Amino acid sequence: MIRTKTLLIAAALGTLAGTAWAQAAAPAPWVLSPDMGYGYGKDGKTFSYKMGTSNAGLLLKGARKVPKGTLFFIGQNGQLYMRTAPYLDGDGTFMFGPDQ
Repeated sequence: MIRTKTLLIAAALGTLAGTAWAQAAAPAPWVLSPDMGYGYGKDGKTFSYKMGTSNAGLLLKGARKVPKGTLFFIGQNGQLYMRTAPYLDGDGTFMFGPDQ
């Protein structure tokens, strides 16, 4: 009796795991905070700073908005790039995925 229950539980878990594996993973959102600044240094490293509000006007003076639908990525040469052209297929999947 215990062996039967164990086998049924194992089969159910295996089915759930197989179903989850077969589904495409949803893209993970970035967690950006309004009181943080994120940078890409001249040496190609990324960093973040805790920001204050006393000089926010000076910070915004030379800033530009990032258009919605922008993709950021690091090329094989280590350079940071952005692309605003379409990067999703018609069904919403990423057109430059690993199996392309």
